Amino acid sequence: MTSLKAVEQRAKIIAKYNNDLNQCIDKNALPNNIDVSLSEGIILGLLKQSVRKYFAIFGHGSTDFAEILRIYEEQGVTKTYNFRNEVEMAHAATALRWQYNEVPAVVTSIGPGALQAMAGSLAASSNGVGLYHIYGDETTYGEGYNMQQVPKREQDIYGKITALMSESHVFHTPESIRDAMRKGYLKTKHPYKAGPFYFMLPINTQPKIIKGLNLITLPGRDSLELKNNLNDDQVEEFEKLINKYENVVIKAGGGSIKFSKELKEFSEHLNAPVVLAPGSLGVLPDAHENNMHVGGSKGSISGNYAMQNSKLLISIGSRSVCQSDCSGIGYPNAEAVININADLADMMHYNNTLGLNGDIGVILKQLNSALESKKINRSNTKNNWIEDCRKKKKEWSDFKNRIYKNEVLKDEAFGKDVLTQPAAIKLAVDFSNKNKCVKFFDAGDVQANGFQIAEDNEPSDTYTETGASYMGFSASAILASAIADKPKYPISFTGDGSFMMNPQVLIDAVYLGLKGMVVIFDNRRMAAITGLQYAQYEKEFKTNDGVEVDYVQMANSVKGVKGFFGGYNAKDFSATLEEAYKFDGLSVVHVPVYSGTDELGGMGAYGSWNVGNWCENVQAEYAKQKI
Repeated sequence: MTSLKAVEQRAKIIAKYNNDLNQCIDKNALPNNIDVSLSEGIILGLLKQSVRKYFAIFGHGSTDFAEILRIYEEQGVTKTYNFRNEVEMAHAATALRWQYNEVPAVVTSIGPGALQAMAGSLAASSNGVGLYHIYGDETTYGEGYNMQQVPKREQDIYGKITALMSESHVFHTPESIRDAMRKGYLKTKHPYKAGPFYFMLPINTQPKIIKGLNLITLPGRDSLELKNNLNDDQVEEFEKLINKYENVVIKAGGGSIKFSKELKEFSEHLNAPVVLAPGSLGVLPDAHENNMHVGGSKGSISGNYAMQNSKLLISIGSRSVCQSDCSGIGYPNAEAVININADLADMMHYNNTLGLNGDIGVILKQLNSALESKKINRSNTKNNWIEDCRKKKKEWSDFKNRIYKNEVLKDEAFGKDVLTQPAAIKLAVDFSNKNKCVKFFDAGDVQANGFQIAEDNEPSDTYTETGASYMGFSASAILASAIADKPKYPISFTGDGSFMMNPQVLIDAVYLGLKGMVVIFDNRRMAAITGLQYAQYEKEFKTNDGVEVDYVQMANSVKGVKGFFGGYNAKDFSATLEEAYKFDGLSVVHVPVYSGTDELGGMGAYGSWNVGNWCENVQAEYAKQKI
């Protein structure tokens, strides 16, 4: 067992060097080889990677780890934040890395806590967000006999489960820490395929001493970069395809979000329409005439027109997921693909593809140079294709304005006129943009309408978790702003169904000192599924909710949270948003919104995808594809 005095002394030394373990090592403030427990070794290993923030719900499976964290926090080296639900905690940690690029670690106990945190980590895994999860685990003496564990007596079962989600390491042997840290570093910092990394800490190995741990051999905080230059043959093939087709469309996926400058230049060179993904809003300013907004089953008129009528698809940093490309039938007239992607599997998603593998920014710069040198510049060239696309964008804009002007409809559940969801979301989006807030959209209709409505001019103004579409993500995600070093005011756009997945965020927001807002668009149902049921079967079944909830009273029941009723019209809702924004803490705005079959009550769907009785039709269309 390690000496707690020795732990305290090491923490004090690290604190003297600005909590920077790398600096301590450089200055020889600590010996290169030290005897430490596995718990402390992990904390030191993560410190080398600049991980200082821990999100924790402790239990009997993590008491030793908690004790070392206590000592390090008392010396100001690390900081641990408590939460009340593991799923909520995992979402908040994901958001901290996703929005603020700070790598945290999620800590739970054994059994139910680990399972819940693992479930919440699906959002990180699906969206390529790198962070650490640290779970207590059974003893190495007799696997399967401890309380609160999976009821199957099978060795290393948690390691097997987490390996399915991403990558993991089980510390049966504390001395494996070097390899474990290297694997974790690679996964959490991977340049194009990051994700959560799971440490499994058996209860009995946490206090075990690692003799002579070599701090130098643990990975540091250097970034991992992917660099790749195209060869002459690839550039030549690219030029041939560009010259062959006029109807070119650029699909900017989530992987393009860091390369807005290069993408803008590329689009202008080719004078080609750009279709966005939900995760790439703002990569090209909405006002840019080549921006056709979002495409896919819940996309836009203009985005889907550009997809459906293109002959050459240039896919940039896209996974081509089912809704985004209408389950493989979003480009029915495309004959060829240029796919720019770091990931080989995503790069070869389509047939008839020129795959350009490597760093997206590097490749776009090289292609822009090639277009300039060959004087392939269509920016001043009038062509029917781009003009037709721009007309469709005007049509989309006119359609949205018509929907927004129809502010209220009679709702059956509320028995009166209420705001339509598009009108309410538009008002909240405009308010958010005016005050430079960051927007988080929850799963469901709020999410779909959100990325249809949002018109961002900067990357990362909006976060919409479409990878897993995890209900409850947005309200949990805004908690990260209370923990971030340089926070922005966050607004959660959530439905009544999603909010009730993690309502304890009200308590945790006060505990963490969050200043932000949750807007609950309440239609008394799981409206996204209601809409699908009507579209497919013309009947609703078990998606409505007959229980009326006073969300204002719920919010006000938590001391430090203030609830506001948003009213039934645009004027009252706008005034409420202004008032809620002034509150120095978490404000909750409850606004009833319409749900029904009136076309003026929603944003519409513009493409098919594999759902229920649509699947056979989609597959029949898929069989006709040329790509």
